[in-house]
Amino acid sequence: MADPAPHLDPQRIAGLILAGGQGARMDGRDKGLAVLRGEPLVAHVAQRLAPQVGTLIISANRNVDVYARYGRVVADDIDALGAWQGPLAGLAAGLAAAAACDWVVAVPCDTPFLPGDLAARLIAAAQAAGAPLAYAVAGGRRHPACMAVRPALLPALRDYLAGGERKVGLWQSQAGGVAAAFDDAPDAFMNLNTPDDLAAAERYASQ
Repeated sequence: MADPAPHLDPQRIAGLILAGGQGARMDGRDKGLAVLRGEPLVAHVAQRLAPQVGTLIISANRNVDVYARYGRVVADDIDALGAWQGPLAGLAAGLAAAAACDWVVAVPCDTPFLPGDLAARLIAAAQAAGAPLAYAVAGGRRHPACMAVRPALLPALRDYLAGGERKVGLWQSQAGGVAAAFDDAPDAFMNLNTPDDLAAAERYASQ
């Protein structure tokens, strides 16, 4: 486990929940609004992330009024990129909205069991390596959409997207990203892509 980030001011960190996807494997449903134990997934994620950051931003391309209950909503730059361009498009919108912050900690809307120290550990890993970006790894599996990013990476990210690239892991590698180990909490990154995943999460949460 990485040591907590030194002199970390949560007010200088923005949390970004990536909820702008099509939900193709969830039968086209807006995944962030799929219900787990009586609440939408975005509510579970917000409850985990909000205590770790100074402000919450939601990247969403539909159901904006609902998402606005949980944070400031930003949408993808459809004019520049087109619609439904993936998590990096949402990240770009979030980085632009949080330009005054030191870090943006991004997570998907379908990971309701995130660690309570996610932000501190991601940022600590990045700082220890002198890197502008860190992503979560647990049990040998990379979770690229869970990451801490310096807003200064926005111009490079925009260039990457403008070049037609969309792969998250490739961009992270090009940006000098490093891994942050969460081997003590592999279940924390359970992501719910399908109705079966949602049912499994209901069983897991009831244990």
